[in-house]
Amino acid sequence: MLREQYEIALIAALVAVACALPGCFLVLRRMALMSDAISHAILPGIVLAYFFTRNLSSPLLVLGAALAGVATVSLVELIHRTGLVREDAAIGLVFPVMFSIGVVLIARHFRNEHLDVDAVLKGNLVLSVLDRRLSWGGYDIGPQTLYVTAAVLLLNLLFIGLFYKELKLATFDPALAAALGFSPALIHYALMSLVSVTAVAAFDAVGAVLVVALMIGPPAAAYLLTDRLSRMLAGSAALGVVSALSGYGLARWLNASIAGSMAAMTGVLFGAVLVLAPEHGLLALAWRRRRQRWEFAQTMLAIHLLNHEGKPEAERENRVEHLHDHLQWKPSFAAQVVRRAERQGIVERRNGYLLLTPQGRQRAREAIVS
Repeated sequence: MLREQYEIALIAALVAVACALPGCFLVLRRMALMSDAISHAILPGIVLAYFFTRNLSSPLLVLGAALAGVATVSLVELIHRTGLVREDAAIGLVFPVMFSIGVVLIARHFRNEHLDVDAVLKGNLVLSVLDRRLSWGGYDIGPQTLYVTAAVLLLNLLFIGLFYKELKLATFDPALAAALGFSPALIHYALMSLVSVTAVAAFDAVGAVLVVALMIGPPAAAYLLTDRLSRMLAGSAALGVVSALSGYGLARWLNASIAGSMAAMTGVLFGAVLVLAPEHGLLALAWRRRRQRWEFAQTMLAIHLLNHEGKPEAERENRVEHLHDHLQWKPSFAAQVVRRAERQGIVERRNGYLLLTPQGRQRAREAIVS
């Protein structure tokens, strides 16, 4: 029993990393919805391949899924290029049709087979560890899903490692990639094929819903934490593993769906990063806005004092109590601005008057010029 629990956790972690790596490029290309489309639209490819093989373990299912994924991307591109429909609408048109075809084929021809829509959508990690057809020298070497997932992860690592430069160029600057002799279209379709293969490999274990969550959630969170692609790839893999393992722990504690708990933890983790990210998080954004507000107020104070400097009315205008009349500041706010400006060395008090320091005078002049 303990061994099976470790195997479930390991499969979940491998699936998370395998999904997160190509998901980074989907997030950067603003194609997050495409992962949802492909994870559903490859169903008819799986069903048609199963129609000929009658074997859920056949590699032809992966090939059929990849072809269905490429067909989905091609149809979306074809509709989008007409200029009559936006890309998100084209995705919303294509993938329900593809998924419905798969559902109809299952209901029509495989109603009594071990191939159902519910399993495809939700998956079942517990059942995946019971498929122990692999052996070596008569000894059980683990569930088949573990090795399939590891193979897909290795494929993703090899693809990204070999074509890292091409993927980076085609993602951030397709025009430059084309000018250097790379084919952005070819890279695009290769990436979509990789997404399709990853999705079908994860179907038995986690289902289509969690594939989408793991393919978008960790990369989107990593995107908020770093501005470098290499770090984003590593960060999304780490966040995916944390989401998977914490989700599995939550499922055991609540006696709930493993896939559902993992998807929920993916959302929780993204929410935490969204709030706490040091550069792009909501708290950091609120802090920057608050700091900019005080800095702008101090600059306005310096400009106000500079405008009246050396004039007869300076003694009257350069009092704190007169800031309300000219700058429309509340007395409490004006007092805070003056205190902050004094700490910054922008102004100084002398006999009840506010005077600019050389630093404050320079700041006001720079603000006026800019």
